[in-house]
Amino acid sequence: MKLADIIDTFITGDWGEESPTQDTPNAAYCVRGADIVPITNHNFTDIPQRYVCDRTKETKLLAAGDLVIEKSGGSPTQSTGRIVYVSEDLIKAKGNVVCSNFCTAFRVKAGWNPLYVYYFWQNVYNHGAFFNFEGKTSGIKNLQLDNALSAIDIEYLPLEKQNPIVASLASIDEKIKVNRQINDNLEAMAKQLYDYWFVQFDFPNEEGKPYKSSGGVMVWNEDLHMSIPCTWNTCLLSDYIGSNNTGDWGFDEPAKKRSIKVGCIRGADIVKLNDLPIRYIKDNNTSKLLSAWDIVIEVSGGSPTQATGRSAFVTPGVLKRNGGNLTCSNFCHAFTMKDYKASAYFYFMWRMFYDNNNMFNFEGKTSGIKNFMTDTFLANKWLDVPTALLDLFFERVKVIYEQIDNNIEEINALTKQRDELLPLLMNGQATVNYHLSASTSISFDISVLFLNFTNGNSLYEAISLDYQYFALPLHSKVKTHGTIQEDKRHIQQRQRQGDKHARERFLAFFNKCTSTVHQAAFGNAWCYRGYKGKVISESK
Repeated sequence: MKLADIIDTFITGDWGEESPTQDTPNAAYCVRGADIVPITNHNFTDIPQRYVCDRTKETKLLAAGDLVIEKSGGSPTQSTGRIVYVSEDLIKAKGNVVCSNFCTAFRVKAGWNPLYVYYFWQNVYNHGAFFNFEGKTSGIKNLQLDNALSAIDIEYLPLEKQNPIVASLASIDEKIKVNRQINDNLEAMAKQLYDYWFVQFDFPNEEGKPYKSSGGVMVWNEDLHMSIPCTWNTCLLSDYIGSNNTGDWGFDEPAKKRSIKVGCIRGADIVKLNDLPIRYIKDNNTSKLLSAWDIVIEVSGGSPTQATGRSAFVTPGVLKRNGGNLTCSNFCHAFTMKDYKASAYFYFMWRMFYDNNNMFNFEGKTSGIKNFMTDTFLANKWLDVPTALLDLFFERVKVIYEQIDNNIEEINALTKQRDELLPLLMNGQATVNYHLSASTSISFDISVLFLNFTNGNSLYEAISLDYQYFALPLHSKVKTHGTIQEDKRHIQQRQRQGDKHARERFLAFFNKCTSTVHQAAFGNAWCYRGYKGKVISESK
């Protein structure tokens, strides 16, 4: 049978209006082609909100189990036809959801598991089949969807055979999702530590207590128009930077005197820093190669709602998973700090300015493209943080990013495993006679997970203490579990009880909470550390 035979209903797209009108009063989130990859990665934050008419609300809202296809777009190396599964999590997070005019959605007939159809479609897409069903209108590639659906064969399998295949593949995707959620939390932890130390000024004083909250003296600074610690000074932002290098896009292919193979960071890669495009740069351009702890800044691009100036942190893990040699493109700059241990502070400081929309004030235009006025921005004064505190912050953040990079390596390995397994299952070359997740064990080492700390003291104590195999209740002003001293004694007691008890306790909490980790399921005053070197599946 053909793909066309298994489709019950088509749902056309509607881009709607930017603001509510009399004709379009209904708020809805609109899935575009650009949202397919983020939604697949369980990231719903950037789906735009639009306003649609009553008829669209009645007939075009998507439901869990629907499949959205990108009809227009693509590139020379990426065909149209990308697919995304509308999950219950998406509907729960966003409510009213539609797809854009450049997409279409469909529902499968009874007797078909929509996730099975999703994986089948993904397998067809991975083999490049949809390049054969593309036309062009005004330079835009369009998928000839009816032709594709009428031409592509799908073998009928009863649900009792579809479902085990789905369970096997979905178990891998679930593990990938959990790792991404863990990384989101680790990123949030590093950002909160920055805020706690360098915005609230509750960095550890000489006695290890939070500076400002413990009575540390603050003085008014005329340059910054705010109070800062009495022993601190100001400096230019540029004073932190040792070198500011422009990018090098390089060439498609190697040739004489341009043989250095690199991964190249573009603005589009800032967010993920994974699977970077491969380029070749000139042999005498080694000065363009990035080093660990460099910071890459997007200096051209942006949009009316997105400023230039987005940043990426080049950790050792980023270098490792992208082949070792990296550059940034011509639309980016790379900062190397005078002291590499200042990089963590500078990176989160830059993110703070960006998140506060400061970068919009430092943009110019050339030929319609927004350009970030880097030198002008770097000429601003900011905090001259003591070196010892910069070093301490770096060591804290370094541990966090080591775990983030480890999790990304696991994600990449799982993705490869899933993509290799997918065609085997779809073509009948492999069968499922057991639950794959039982044999696909993932080793977790969760350094520290936290959400919604009500008191900075909790965060400082969590990071500063050397604990391993336990779940620790921390002191909170809102809900007291005990004093910090009592918590320390609790740590020591848990460690004396041995690995087994601590491991069991962690796994119990982990298995209970991971499904809603993004919704602050861990509570107000808890930190967790995984049992290093053990596999989660052992708890089953």
